[in-house]
Amino acid sequence: MRLSPTLSRYIGRQFLIWFGVFFAGLASIIYVADTLELLRRAASKPDVSLGTILELALFKLPHTAEALTPFAILFSGIMAFWRLTRSNELIVARAVGVSVWQFMLPAVVAAVVLGAIKVTVFNPIAAAMLARYEAVEARTLRGQVNQLAIAPSGLWLRQTAPEGGQAIMHAGRVVGTVAQLQRVTVLLYNPDNSFSARLDAGSARLEPGFWRLEDTFYAASGQPAERIGNYSLATQFTVDKIQESFARPETMSFWALPGFIDLLQRAGFSAIRHRLYLQSLLAGPLLLSAMILIAATFSLRPARRGGVGTMIGLGVGAGFLLYFVSDLVFALGLSARIPVVLAAWAPALISSLLGLAMLLHLEDG
Repeated sequence: MRLSPTLSRYIGRQFLIWFGVFFAGLASIIYVADTLELLRRAASKPDVSLGTILELALFKLPHTAEALTPFAILFSGIMAFWRLTRSNELIVARAVGVSVWQFMLPAVVAAVVLGAIKVTVFNPIAAAMLARYEAVEARTLRGQVNQLAIAPSGLWLRQTAPEGGQAIMHAGRVVGTVAQLQRVTVLLYNPDNSFSARLDAGSARLEPGFWRLEDTFYAASGQPAERIGNYSLATQFTVDKIQESFARPETMSFWALPGFIDLLQRAGFSAIRHRLYLQSLLAGPLLLSAMILIAATFSLRPARRGGVGTMIGLGVGAGFLLYFVSDLVFALGLSARIPVVLAAWAPALISSLLGLAMLLHLEDG
């Protein structure tokens, strides 16, 4: 039997209503928890106002809510299917020839559409707000001024200068790792942000606690350049800190990630983390549809057969288990133990296959 449009809209509406309830509930809990954590961190910083704390928690909220979307889909699917089962609407639909696959189709389609919206619309907003959160949090709570950026023209780095001002470093080329730079220019500024001097070096090597500039020309403000050979510039950076200082993939829009990945690779840096995050975003709609399959597996049991609460609890447990497995596979992909595409798509594919297998067993077995 073909599923009627009226029944499809009804099931889809029930699912979307419960999704809105759970998504709003989880977002509210996240906001309160983040606010309390930020208040704890700001307890020793009297210059950080309550308004700043609330603003920081708001900036971080979309990213965390985005990460918990699969759980909202799972919980809303379980609740919607359970309510339809409890009210015997599912039994009536099955009696007139509607199969479980037809019954689930509206929710699966809604989950895929929500996944596409999450990736293409919600993710850019969440990334922009997370980038703003990290900038404000670093300045107000951690007091950090070190910054680093990769651009087509090369590597740009800003750090605290030895005299208390700022030093802006540009490298035209990175050799091997960020510990070796070529065609280096350093602009030194005084604490009042006035220009102090310029350094031009053929290369720079990162040593513990300082940059060793080789074949260096030094030009003080208003003075001609003079060759000084080697020059040591104090720094707080290490190779790991520089690599970690690149824009986190979570702070970049889905639409901007492919270009940035290409830029990183052309500059000689590892783009595994960004590629893995991009592939996980692409796998998002499939993962959300897999949550519907898991929800149906554990919530379509007729109430008269008993054990409904246990089945729903198992469904929630299966969702959390999937979360931990996803983190494990993600870590393996990040360490290059398994291919990036496999690490990103494996959780969604495995969840889909398990859900399909269990539903086939329950429906046709």
